[in-house]
Parts: sequence; C-alpha cells; structure tokens
Amino acid sequence: HLKSELVINPILLCSTHFLPFGDYLKSLWVGPPPLGFAAEQECMSADVIKKAFQATEEGFLSLVSNQFQTTPQLATVGSCCLVCVISDGTLYVANAGDSRAVLGQFFKSTPALGDVHATQLSAEHNASIESVRRELHALHPDHPDIVLLKHNVWRVKGIIQVSRSIGDVYLKRSEFNREPLYAKFRLRAPFSRPLLSAEPSITVHALQPHDQFIICASDGLWEHMSNQEAVEIVHTHPRNGIAKRLVKMALKEAAKKREMRYSDLKKIDRGVRRHFHDDITVIVVFFDTSLVVSRARGPAVSVRGAGVNLPHNSLAPCTTAGAS
Repeated sequence: HLKSELVINPILLCSTHFLPFGDYLKSLWVGPPPLGFAAEQECMSADVIKKAFQATEEGFLSLVSNQFQTTPQLATVGSCCLVCVISDGTLYVANAGDSRAVLGQFFKSTPALGDVHATQLSAEHNASIESVRRELHALHPDHPDIVLLKHNVWRVKGIIQVSRSIGDVYLKRSEFNREPLYAKFRLRAPFSRPLLSAEPSITVHALQPHDQFIICASDGLWEHMSNQEAVEIVHTHPRNGIAKRLVKMALKEAAKKREMRYSDLKKIDRGVRRHFHDDITVIVVFFDTSLVVSRARGPAVSVRGAGVNLPHNSLAPCTTAGAS
C-alpha cells in the first residue's frame, strides 16, 4: 500500500447547506478513496484526484437515484469542492466551483514584493467570470439561454452561479429534472447532456522554501477581502485561531457593507443571515517545507468553519486548532 508518510490526508473544503451531504462527502474523502486511488498507481497525481472527484460524484448520483421518488429535493443539493493534497513535497490543488486556494509566499531577498505575496492556485467556475460564460456557450451551443443575467447576477440557466460542482444532479441528468421534483427547479426545455460538470481544475505546485502557508476558503470569505489582504492578515497575526480571525474580519466587513454593527449581525439567526452574507468556511495550513520534503509530519492547521465541527483527528497527521 502507499506509504502513509508520503501523503498528508486531503484538506477538503465543501460548501453546502445540506448537512447529510457534507457528511457524505467527508465519509468519502477522509478515508480510503483518495489514498486508495493513489495506491493503485503507487503515487499521488492529478489523475488520482480526478478519479476521486468522479467517484464522489458517482456515489452521490447513486444516492439520489435510490431516493429520488421519496426525497426528490436531494437532486437539487450540491457543493463546491476544493481539495489540497501534499505528497512528497508537491502540493496538488483541485477545485470544482468558486472556492479558492491562495498561497502565502515570503521572499526575504526581494523586498520589492513586500513582506508576503499572494498567489492564487485554484481556478474558479462561476458564471460571473466572462471566460466561464464563454466556455458554457461553447459547450452548449444548442442552449442560447445557458447563462442568464438575473437581478444583476449571471447564473447557469438563471438558477445557479457555479458551472462545476459535486451534486446538483437536477442540472446534470434529465431524469432528475422532472416530477416529483418541485416545479421551481424544473427546466422548460429538455437537455441531453449535463449542464454542469464535476470535473475539477487542478494545479500542481512544487513547494519551495518561500511557500509559507495556504488559505483554503469558500467564496464567502473572498467576497469581503482580497487575496493579498488575506495573506497579510495570516502573516501578521499568531497562527493559533488564524482561520477564525479571517472569518471574523469577513463578517465585520459584511456588517459594515450593510451599515450595521458586527455584534448585531451575530445575533441574526443562521437561516436569516444568508441574506446578509454567504457561507464562510476557512482552512489555513502552514508549511514547514523541510519537513514536507523529508516526508515527515509537519504542517499545523487552523480550522474555522461557520457552524462546522471537525474532529481533532479528521486531518491527521496534521494537528488542528481553532475549530468550533
């Protein structure tokens, strides 16, 4: 089997409002599948990660198929999925949706870059991005309404902002876009090929001494701060609880935009608060490059997810801090 010291268990970030779906994804990723695929090839690779995404998608599709008649709304459940894997000194970043992974780099010998530099490693799949809209039109020439501008927001079929996700099978398989699914989710025109994709964009990065940490966060964070602002916050504050600090600063900015106090925003019920800000989940991983390259246990992890609790050993062999 694949030697355990070669691979740090995947850092998995999913954005979903349906808790059983989150539990399902976690059961697949924090366990055998990714490492199982790696064991088949005796190494980690972009192909291994693609297979893991595909297996996750197919597994959830099977779940929907089995329960569609009794729980049709399950077909409308989906999640963005951002995965980071460190193997043998190489960082793999895979993304489906609009979550984002940003690398914090510190160049001591080049002051012109400033103290810390932000490098985005993930590609995003959101219809608000012009290149994504072009891609969708190219993939679906028979659907002139594949992207629509509704309430000043670009959406696939006027429904969903992301063009790639795990789940959302009502926009991938026509048999799940019919009764007993609620009418508001059913499309008027039939479709023969998936309108959304679960295939991730993957970046492979060889870790260098100047690579200090990586921030993995859902789009709720990036709506309120830039990549550079985020890495500067991490670089200039204590590691312990740093993910929680990022969430708090994003919430403060959201409150400011709504001309309200942060303390008042915190009092709003979670279901209602969705109207004030998007969900925010943040994971920060600090690198000890020498330890990673030497295949030893190294990075410390600070985890903060709005309403998400992670067991202490869920990211083993990493350590966790700031989880609640």
